Order: sequence, then structure tokens, then C-alpha cells
Amino acid sequence: MTAATHLKSLQALEMAIRAGSLKDAAGRLGITPAAIGQRIRSLEDFLGSDLLVRGRSGLMPTKDLELALDDLKTAFAALDRVTEALDFQRTTEIHVVADRDWYQLWLMPRLAAFRADNPNILFCINGAGDVPLRLGAPDCRIVYGETRGGEVLYRDRLLPVTGPDNIGRIADWDKDMPLEGMPFIHLVAQRDDPLHPGWPAWVEKFGNRREGAGRGVHYRSALPALEAVRENVGFLICGLSLVQHELKQRRILLPYPAHQSLEAPMPYTLEISTHAKIRPQLQRFCDWLREQSRKTAAEIAAKVGQDQARTNSSALR
Repeated sequence: MTAATHLKSLQALEMAIRAGSLKDAAGRLGITPAAIGQRIRSLEDFLGSDLLVRGRSGLMPTKDLELALDDLKTAFAALDRVTEALDFQRTTEIHVVADRDWYQLWLMPRLAAFRADNPNILFCINGAGDVPLRLGAPDCRIVYGETRGGEVLYRDRLLPVTGPDNIGRIADWDKDMPLEGMPFIHLVAQRDDPLHPGWPAWVEKFGNRREGAGRGVHYRSALPALEAVRENVGFLICGLSLVQHELKQRRILLPYPAHQSLEAPMPYTLEISTHAKIRPQLQRFCDWLREQSRKTAAEIAAKVGQDQARTNSSALR
């Protein structure tokens, strides 16, 4: 292992202990849980010793690691401070860690416009981009959830989406239960995490299907799941903010009015590093995120309100 590889493995190890799980550590570093695990395993193989065990409260250090744990935590706390101090010299770089689905489906379609107006700003997002990943804390983090000191950007609405061909299928299907027997697509988080409600929660509230709401294929992220939706493979519960561009292009459609949706249990939250006030480029990017988030929140509210009004008007006729 090279010195750089050692350092990244130690960073993954320290973050896994701090966060309590590989998943949470991966979210903080902007890489996958598999990558976190691989880095830790490579270090364990090199040392010939296990470093982590799983306890009731999460990942715990083994006896071998406990001997070095205080030094490890102190070293990375110091590294964060050094990175922050030296980072003032890298004023054109912005390092971002973001929720993967949000990054791929919300940020990426919008980021080109920001970059066109700010061509000198370079990005590293979730470990990839114009500049290489650096150790230490990112400049800003966008997460799905509430965090201490975080700033709420917006809260999404979760609703069904499907391909154009499937709209006709349910129209000619079961009048009382039009989704009965239709193929459902799920995200793994909707199965494993109560903060990510999916088809069972939607069917429980709005009906349209008698049984089997939890059956179907599961995808780890929304991007490949939406590719299946575009191919008319099935119906997916997804955040409205994540499919706005797809809906405008009519590559996917809403089979039900937008007011037949679930409010996301958690908002998308922005965390900004302590040196944001000194770096105007980072301030500019965060201000842009706030502006785009306000537009998204307004568009969601307008869509839900318009569909509700349209439904009420039809009911009165």
C-alpha cells in the first residue's frame, strides 16, 4: 500500500467509527459503502488484524485498534484544521458531498447553468470532477435529513411516476383497483429505511391496489430505477423534485395528480464548512443552491395546488 492509500484507508476507518456505520461514513465522505469497506479491509489485510466489529450501537473498534484510537481521532481532527487553513489558497475549488440521488437528478441538470456563469470555479462532487478528492472535510454537504447546524433547502413530495405506455394500461385495467397486478419498482432505501416511504405507504393512503404493494424489483439508486420507468418497466415512487426535468420532457408521466403524494419525512439540508464566509466562490455557489431550492419548493407547491384545484373542479361538474 502507498502512503496515500494508507491515509485514505485510515480516513475511512476513522469516519466509520465516528459515524457508527459504513453507510453513514460513506455519506459523509461522498463515496459508496462498498468503497468504505474495501478501504478498511485493505488496511486490515496489510496489518493482518481485524480493526472493527459490529456492536449493538454500531461499529466498534477491536482491542488492537483501541490502542491507537485516540491518536487516530486526534490526527484527523488536526488534519481537518490543516485542510481548512490551507484551503484558503484554493479559492477556485469547491468540494461537495451530496446525497447521491439528489446529486444525479436534481443538481446535475442545473449545474451546467451555474458553471456557464462561473467558468473559473472547479468542482469535486462525491469524489469526482474537475479536481481530485482531497482529505479533510468538504466545503459543503447536502444530505437528506435534519442535521445540527444545517440549513433546510426544501422538502420534497413523493409520488408515483411511470412511462407513457403504462398510462394507457391502467386506464383499461381494473376500474376500482387500476394498479392491481401492475409491476412496481422500488428503491432499496424504501424497503430498509422508514424515512424513505415507498409503495406500501402510498397504497395505504391512496389505495388503487389490494395487495402486493411491497413486491417488485429493488434498485439501489433512483437513476437506474428511472431508466426502467422510461422503458415502461413499471411504476416507481420518487421525489417530485428529482423528476421535474423528466416530466417536462414527457419522458415519464404522473399516473395520478400530484396532490396524491406523500410529504417526505425529511428535508434536503445544506451544511457549510466554517470557512464559507471567507471564500466568495463558495458563498456564490451556496447562494445559488438556495435560489434554486426556493424555485423547486415553489414549483412543487404550484404543481400540487394546481392538480388539487383541477380535481376539485372536476368533482363539481
